[in-house]
Amino acid sequence: MKTIVRKLVHYLGNILRFFHLSFLRASGAKIGKNTMISLGAKIDVRRGKVSIGDNCLITHGCYILSHDGAAHVLDDNDSGSGYVTIGDDVFIGVNTVVMRNVTIGNHAIIGAGSVVNKDIPEGVVAAGNPVKILKEVPKPYRPLPKKHKSVE
Repeated sequence: MKTIVRKLVHYLGNILRFFHLSFLRASGAKIGKNTMISLGAKIDVRRGKVSIGDNCLITHGCYILSHDGAAHVLDDNDSGSGYVTIGDDVFIGVNTVVMRNVTIGNHAIIGAGSVVNKDIPEGVVAAGNPVKILKEVPKPYRPLPKKHKSVE
């Protein structure tokens, strides 16, 4: 019985994620193939542009912000609109905030709780507040798993 309930919850989650991704795409976000965005993640598509590559994993509690509502306080010419570009095969850990006007390169790993306020190059592990590059991901790059191992 426990296994049946677990599978039902899993399939229900997949259906909800499908509608969530469809809503984000309809709102203007570009989201690649096989990208999983947790239902608890917030993607801001109201005043800026968000582009997320293929095979990405954006976990629970992440905020991806494509605009800054207070930018005009510092600069009268700044409308606050911006962009976020996330490459292919990127993992973004729990409760990470990605600020506007940031590009995250392919195969990057962003640690949990990070504040990404600058561009992150391809193939690095970065974490912290503000984010700092900790090390490089060894080559050849391996993709994120398409299917996770079953936990029983």
